[in-house]
Amino acid sequence: MTQPDFSNIKACVFDAYGTLFDVDAAARHEKEALGENWKSLSDLWRLKQLQYTWLLSLQGNYRSFWDITEDALQFAMKANQISDAKLAARLMQIYRELDCYPEVPETLKTLKEAGIKCAILSNGDMDMLQSAVDNAKIGDYLDAILTVQDVSIFKPHPSVYQLANERLNLPSEAISFQSSNGWDAFSAKDYGFNVIWCNRFDQPDEQIPSAPDHQIKTLNQMLPLLNIKA
Repeated sequence: MTQPDFSNIKACVFDAYGTLFDVDAAARHEKEALGENWKSLSDLWRLKQLQYTWLLSLQGNYRSFWDITEDALQFAMKANQISDAKLAARLMQIYRELDCYPEVPETLKTLKEAGIKCAILSNGDMDMLQSAVDNAKIGDYLDAILTVQDVSIFKPHPSVYQLANERLNLPSEAISFQSSNGWDAFSAKDYGFNVIWCNRFDQPDEQIPSAPDHQIKTLNQMLPLLNIKA
């Protein structure tokens, strides 16, 4: 099967959580307080966060991602029999300033210097995203931060992906979308983007239409696909 040509990409659009920012970072910073089950709590926190976005979208309801993240944390802590309001508050504060993955700043810088527009497209609230961007010091490399707040529904609804077309003023064939979440990568491809799945966590292929164009392990591996030298 012939691989698609990414040489005419004008913009790279990135998912935020799990792709640019490490969703395990909050629990990792508090692993002494959380104990040996800190990773399982983090995984459940993330799972419930995503599940709540999907359920609310199906219901036709919308809540801020911050509130959903807090609700998901409460579920995860109760499931792990942890009752500590101060610890919960610390975890939520860290979530505003999650660590980015090591290769992220240099990858975005290289794309920007090559004349490629870069943007975030996320379920996150604007203030959450801006805090994470500021903490990671990657704001100078971004042309836009796009949030589902503007359409009041979460990924993978097509209206979310359409935000990138509208705000960047580009057709889907000129956009490369990057996500570490398999469901997001497959859904973005079904929408019509060129898609690079940054499969950081060795997930199996999703059993939904449509398969991403490329699969990589870290974001810097996308550069040769766009014919850009690191």
